[in-house]
Amino acid sequence: MVLQKSNDPLIKFPEKCLTARFCRREKRFLVEVETTDQRFWVHCNNSGTMLGLLKPGAEVLISPAQRPGRRLSHTLELIKLEDEWVGVNTLTPNRILRKAWELSLLPEMAAYTDYKSEAKIGSSRLDARLTGSDRTLWVEAKNVTLVEDEVAYFPDAVTQRGQKHLLELIQLARSGNRVACFYLIQRPDARCFAPADFIDRTFSDLFWQALDAGVEAWPYQALISPEGISLSSPLPLSMPSRT
Repeated sequence: MVLQKSNDPLIKFPEKCLTARFCRREKRFLVEVETTDQRFWVHCNNSGTMLGLLKPGAEVLISPAQRPGRRLSHTLELIKLEDEWVGVNTLTPNRILRKAWELSLLPEMAAYTDYKSEAKIGSSRLDARLTGSDRTLWVEAKNVTLVEDEVAYFPDAVTQRGQKHLLELIQLARSGNRVACFYLIQRPDARCFAPADFIDRTFSDLFWQALDAGVEAWPYQALISPEGISLSSPLPLSMPSRT
């Protein structure tokens, strides 16, 4: 079941995007790329390891900076893995989530009429707060780029921030709120989703605790092309053998 209602991407890449080749990464947020006539640094907002993607010579898509005068002229958007594009911009899940709500593409959000991004709750902020139904819906959005044996995994590095978010979601759910975590899987080769217990066991344990507490998991696959990114079908959870 594909939820997209038109052939146009939900998020279109801006004009004047470039293709280049990946050279190396430094300090997480700097990536060096090479075009036919120059090598230069671009911004990478993905703090994960991007495990298995950062291969020298891999084709990448970079978008021009939207803010005039920014030190780095481009941002890393996509990396090609074999013959398929993978989306690595961690802002994309939030943008897709909001667009999907605006266009009524996600049945999980159909009853809500108001959307607040970066909504404050206590001393923290969550990616979205939706109101208009009988209960407030809080949503945290995550980007997924790690796939092994057709299973999409999150995270790709130990994430204390992700652990903290799950603890907050659990507390909200136990207080009677409706709570969800939206996992945008920006890989075409995944058939199901699971927390990466082999990378971050604490996150994985909290993930299953969150489900037991009533937190909803929404793993959705993205449709990716050099023109933009759309929303495809939900993927099932890969359930562990729990003893």
